[in-house]
Amino acid sequence: MAAIEIPKELLPSDGRFGAGPSKIRSEALDELLALAPTYLGTSHRQATVKDVVGRIRSGISRLFSIPEGYEVVLGNGGSTAFWDVATFCLIERKSQHLSFGEFSSKFAQSSQMAPFLEDPIVITSETGTHPDAVAMDEIDCYGLTHNETSTGVMMNITRPRYGNSSPAEGIVVVDATSAAGGIRVDIAETDVYYFAPQKCFGSDGGLWIAIMSPKALERSALIGASGRYIPPFLDLNIAIENSRLDQTYNTPALVTLMLLAEQVEWFNANGGLAWSSARSDASATILYGWAETSPVAEPFVKEPKERSTVVGTIDFVEGIDASAIAKVLRANGIVDTEPYRKLGRNQLRISMFPGVESSDIERLTGCIDYVIAKLS
Repeated sequence: MAAIEIPKELLPSDGRFGAGPSKIRSEALDELLALAPTYLGTSHRQATVKDVVGRIRSGISRLFSIPEGYEVVLGNGGSTAFWDVATFCLIERKSQHLSFGEFSSKFAQSSQMAPFLEDPIVITSETGTHPDAVAMDEIDCYGLTHNETSTGVMMNITRPRYGNSSPAEGIVVVDATSAAGGIRVDIAETDVYYFAPQKCFGSDGGLWIAIMSPKALERSALIGASGRYIPPFLDLNIAIENSRLDQTYNTPALVTLMLLAEQVEWFNANGGLAWSSARSDASATILYGWAETSPVAEPFVKEPKERSTVVGTIDFVEGIDASAIAKVLRANGIVDTEPYRKLGRNQLRISMFPGVESSDIERLTGCIDYVIAKLS
């Protein structure tokens, strides 16, 4: 298989299609190198680094057009840490979770194991689909996922509502790890919209960013004052206090901060969220259009409106070995197209984050066709 050589004229300009860590733009790396002598290796409590954190907070506020009173909060540990942060600091008694893949199930698992909380309500659906939240009086926190990275399912984010269209009282906490920056969202429909920078934002992992409403800020403060034990590293109130000073509670990765700041400013300079999400939309149109007309491939997610525009999952018919295709692609410099390991399907998973050129998605589909023909 490795002996199959894809003609150079068919190859994409950049062969990185991973669902995270994602492609980092060379322009962002150039800026990092230019600033390195006065930025890298400096104190994160001093102006050099705090200015970058300030750029991130103001840039994200602008990118998402956050409503008055909302704040941008940062902390170390990535989205994995934030599931525990939310369990300790945002759920008062009982939560509801939508579970439709590997990552959307994680927050639910954290709340299930917390001895100080009531058992959550977990709503599931068939793999490749998503369930809907149900407004309930006893729920004080709704855990939603904007885009399920493992399956390539996305959902529209709205507050749970009763039959009379009145919104539920509980806060809405949305995992947007692979969606933020690449899929449109109305932040007013959320109370906490949290994500990490190694997907659409073309940076590295280990950091979480949360856009928080006044209601969520108040919830965190009330729980913090209730006497509940909260480990300092997971204390959202400590993160809020430090973020207001344009810093993090403990030492952050300075490279991650700078690359994130550069990507946010690149989005904003070109038209904001409408522009960045349109780039992903264009790539998704190409990828799914190819799969729908292919005699050997099809989109895994059957409902078109639920197909992710940032992480595409493509199934192949029996007799076409997706793992073999991925191996040949990797041998030719096209990397990280393998499916999510726990999903166990004969498919490829392809990122369409805003940093990926749509022309490269088109070239990738041509390469896949070429490899299939050579393997047949």
